[in-house]
Amino acid sequence: MKNTNQPKQNHGISRRHLLEVTTKGTIAVSVLGANSFISSEAKAADPFVWISPRGTVEVLDDYPYWVAKYMGYFGNVETKLEPGPSDGTATVKFVALGQADMGYPSPGVFSFAIDNDMDLVSVFNMGALDVFDFAFRPGEGFKDLKEMEGKTVLLGSAAWQAIADPIFAAAGADIKKIKYLEAGWPQWGTILASGEGDAALAWEGLRADWEGKGLKFEYWIGADKSNFPANSFVVKRKDIENAERNKLIGEYLRGWAMGLEFGYHNPRATTEIVFKAMPIVKNNLGPALGTESQMQLANIFRGDMDKRQGWGYHDWASWKSYFKTIRSIGQLKKDVDVNKVVTNQFIARANDFDHAKVKADSDAYKLSADMAAVDIDAIKKNFFANAVR
Repeated sequence: MKNTNQPKQNHGISRRHLLEVTTKGTIAVSVLGANSFISSEAKAADPFVWISPRGTVEVLDDYPYWVAKYMGYFGNVETKLEPGPSDGTATVKFVALGQADMGYPSPGVFSFAIDNDMDLVSVFNMGALDVFDFAFRPGEGFKDLKEMEGKTVLLGSAAWQAIADPIFAAAGADIKKIKYLEAGWPQWGTILASGEGDAALAWEGLRADWEGKGLKFEYWIGADKSNFPANSFVVKRKDIENAERNKLIGEYLRGWAMGLEFGYHNPRATTEIVFKAMPIVKNNLGPALGTESQMQLANIFRGDMDKRQGWGYHDWASWKSYFKTIRSIGQLKKDVDVNKVVTNQFIARANDFDHAKVKADSDAYKLSADMAAVDIDAIKKNFFANAVR
């Protein structure tokens, strides 16, 4: 039975701080409207707070969370999903300071945390494939990213350069010849469409979102071209070492894994659950494009499950390749032992649920008429129709 208590939309971070990394690499914090530092220690009664890297949660990207909330898959774990500031590095800074329990950084932003000794560990690799794409105005795209030398890439946040540089480097491009322009969130795609710049960093799920907003692009698609990992969930190392917190993390991740499983079996039901949580997403996308956005993301999150040990599994070869690349271009200032910053110890627990029941839950979901009318086969047929050829 589905949970009739609808998840509530979060409109802002509940513990707002201005964060910065000083020139010495330490984290500084100032609290808005106060002079004292808020304790970074989580209390047992506090909800488990997950913070987005985007500055918004009004997207399809976090659908496993909304499914888990709607279906009761988090059990007794009280949870919050927070958008955080639009600063691309806020997701790791908030976790390091204890103002969030779990962040969702890209590998590039995670490397920023490693370089600044934040002592975070990746515990759940959401993306089995590289989620990041590059958008181009129609007819202006490149299949070979080496051709981007001398061109300008638009970013929503300056911190996203840490995402783009390794992808260009892996393609053999000289990153010193790539130009970047911080065009700002959420308008960087609109600015590309208006004629500014040559490309924009994008990702799966966002392709459909931009199409829904009338932004027509063609894409270099990372899932087809890159062997790098995608965003993952990170926590403080000391939370892993604490028995009570370790157990809580496992229970929380199980909710996400069940949401992912549900989303794999029934994209339309998953999309409708997100629409119920956030009607603005439905208004922006509508049933067909919303379902397409969910399916783009689900493709990234699942990957080839025959090569994984469950939802959230980190591929060691992919992460080693990534760290080697960013070390070679100076994005990492020190060598990194993957075993110390990435762990699969939670994967068995996260995937320890009744898979047949989750499928039955997804099959039993009663779609509204407009969602039932969405043609899944047509979406699959045109899945990569706007890829650069």
